[in-house]
Amino acid sequence: MFRALRRVMGEQESTGGPHFVGKKDELIEAKRSFRTLDGRDVLIIYHEGVFHAMDSYCYHAGGMLQNGDIEEIDGKMCIVCPRHKYKISLAKGECLYKGTDPREKPPVPRWYSKGVKQRIHAVIETNGDVYVRLSEETKWIESDYYQGEKGKEERAKAEAAEEEKS
Repeated sequence: MFRALRRVMGEQESTGGPHFVGKKDELIEAKRSFRTLDGRDVLIIYHEGVFHAMDSYCYHAGGMLQNGDIEEIDGKMCIVCPRHKYKISLAKGECLYKGTDPREKPPVPRWYSKGVKQRIHAVIETNGDVYVRLSEETKWIESDYYQGEKGKEERAKAEAAEEEKS
């Protein structure tokens, strides 16, 4: 039904992949690689022996995750958005934040999840080749905004404003 709706609306139907994104050795050496697959900007990350793929731009304000640090937070490997320091798990795309429950006496800081905010894509390795299968989840995920036209325009304005500050 979703594919039929896209055809009716005149949108190009996505194949979802799997899309060849590179040779395993080259992607390992690069550590992070940017690809556009079916019009979607995807970041491929190699970290501690595992490949991950997610939408390239942070769900919060469109920051380029490619430049973010990777840290372990509450037992989860996360990329930290360089723009506003949002912490996004590599495995699930959930946003983590540290907070306290004011009902606790004394309040103890803990890590909490805001839920899945960043779209994650499947990575497949075969005979030294690496492929990405785009997420087939049809539910809206916040990072989807920065893949659309309005989000791209907003991202471009923010990048221009940052360049003017420099």
